Amino acid sequence: MRAFLTARLKGLSTALSCRPHGLALILLGVIFVSLNLFSNLALRNARLDLTENGLFTLSQGTRNIVAALEEPVRLTFYYSQDIAANQPGLRVEAQRVRDMLEEITMASNGKVRLDIIDPEPFSEAEDQAVAQGLVARPVAEGEVVYFGLVGTNLVDSVEIIPYFAAERQQYLEYDLARMLHNLGRPEKPVLGIISNLPLDTGAGGIMAAMRGQSQPFLIYAELSDRFELEFIVADTVRIPSRIDVLLLAHPRPLSDIQSYAIDQFVMRGGRVIAFIDPQSEVSMTAGPNGEPLRGYTEQSDMPLLMRQWGVGMAENMIIADRKRAQRVAAGRDARRALTDYILWMGLGPGEMNADDPITGTIDRLNIGTVGALRPLEGATTQFTPLVTSSDEAGLMTRDYVLTAPTPDALQRRFAIGEAPFTIAARISGSVTSAYVDGPPAAENSKGERAQADKHKTATDAANIIVFADSDFFDDRFWVSEQNYLGQRFGVPIADNGKFLLNTVENLMGSNDLISLRGREKAARPFTRIDNLRRAAETEYLAEQQNLVARIEAAQSELDRLEQSGAQLAEADEAASAYRAELLSARKALRRVQGNLRRDIETLQGRLTWANIIIMPVLMSVLALLLAWRQRRQRLATQKAGGLIVDMADKASEENAQEKGAA
Repeated sequence: MRAFLTARLKGLSTALSCRPHGLALILLGVIFVSLNLFSNLALRNARLDLTENGLFTLSQGTRNIVAALEEPVRLTFYYSQDIAANQPGLRVEAQRVRDMLEEITMASNGKVRLDIIDPEPFSEAEDQAVAQGLVARPVAEGEVVYFGLVGTNLVDSVEIIPYFAAERQQYLEYDLARMLHNLGRPEKPVLGIISNLPLDTGAGGIMAAMRGQSQPFLIYAELSDRFELEFIVADTVRIPSRIDVLLLAHPRPLSDIQSYAIDQFVMRGGRVIAFIDPQSEVSMTAGPNGEPLRGYTEQSDMPLLMRQWGVGMAENMIIADRKRAQRVAAGRDARRALTDYILWMGLGPGEMNADDPITGTIDRLNIGTVGALRPLEGATTQFTPLVTSSDEAGLMTRDYVLTAPTPDALQRRFAIGEAPFTIAARISGSVTSAYVDGPPAAENSKGERAQADKHKTATDAANIIVFADSDFFDDRFWVSEQNYLGQRFGVPIADNGKFLLNTVENLMGSNDLISLRGREKAARPFTRIDNLRRAAETEYLAEQQNLVARIEAAQSELDRLEQSGAQLAEADEAASAYRAELLSARKALRRVQGNLRRDIETLQGRLTWANIIIMPVLMSVLALLLAWRQRRQRLATQKAGGLIVDMADKASEENAQEKGAA
């Protein structure tokens, strides 16, 4: 028996000290294949997303939209897989789209059916793609690629994405969720609009629309895709009951009858989004004849209604923000390509109300020449700021702004006020009608008077959003407009469109799409570099102001000498002093700019070395630690094998001694 144990121990020690033999390799191969088959079957729907912002995980808003589908939806994904085989970037993007579609399909519990079609050239599938309105992109001579999506429901509603443009890849989930949302709802909610901006025609106005050349504001196109839009005529006596939310976008001065119609809309529980402006730049956009559209208005306000809502706007005052100023061309200063324009702001998450569903997911708003809102004393409503300026903001008079001062002149005049100032606010709670005694006696152009039989004098459920800017709508502020294969679309550079859609959907009672647009990752600014640049800009302006003062003083001295008839030598001496002053001032300006570049380049160099050296060093240290740990484990195993061999040898010796004794 002891001999048998000794042989087993020797065999075990040999197995531990030798490399795996062929049978072990075969066994490992079988286990590997079995695990793969098991994972493909049992873990098919398992996902683990380790990205920082969950880029490959469906948002809860998408899951809510999919769960709310009452009828089946069919999605047909057209992708020319064979032709795109030599397009690496296109293949990667197509895989991302396909993965997202499959995620949605799995989350739908059978409500969404996905078909994937490769429309080969001159095939029936290609004819179907063309008939559905998909756009083909040429990739080689005589070859085109289809890369689009068609969605249908049981009532023959059709939604299409003609082509998945790479510029909109970060909005993929939103585009897909919006398609499902539209297909899953038989009727769109109605958004009423009162505006003096050419939202539906663009700068060309009605004449361009009649020629088929209108270019609607891209924010209007976003609204029309999500809602049924209805423009309210200026002298309407009553806002139709089918209107769910009313948008006042830089309206003309309201007549009594129109003010009463809006007042009663609020009294009936209607919700209002009002964009007013102390100075509207977008309204003055030049049309085809080089002039603003006829009937434009530079200012908008609704003092009567605003007073009842408990909110006011600082009269003829415009916010200037040094900390959130947008960068614009510096003009004739060749040494500075860009400078801060403190009347145009690029507001970030720090200026948004993180607790409100409208602004909680906004990364950036680009606005210009905005007003300051404030709650009125004795108001019965609750005033909740949604968007504010930074803490380095002040107020400037509209009259001064209309003189078109340069960006540098604005900064020299700038003074910080009681910042931050409120730019957008939510007004909620109890509101009393501005017409407690009944409808006004005025009538519209048709001779219709406001009806008093349904007159209401108060409501406890007011929900109003007021925004003190209308340049918010201007395409140039928030999108980079592009035309790809005849398809006009905008690549957002700010979240203006998102803010408006969030607002309308929130007041409509739908929040499903808000989280989708909010999860998009915005570019992370180099805040330290911005602070360095801003500090150097301030020093530069101070040096520039000193330069101007020194030049003026020297010029005055020269003029005095000429008028007093001074000697030529004295004049030459003064001119030399003037040139010395000028040279000294220019050296100071160059020193400031040099310091700016040096500080920024130093910081950028540190970041570069951190990426080039520090991360590889950390990975190398980690690899060495793992190798050291594996070596220790291997030595421990070998030591254990040696002990077993020693035990086997000792057992053999004892066995031999016992036999000799016997």
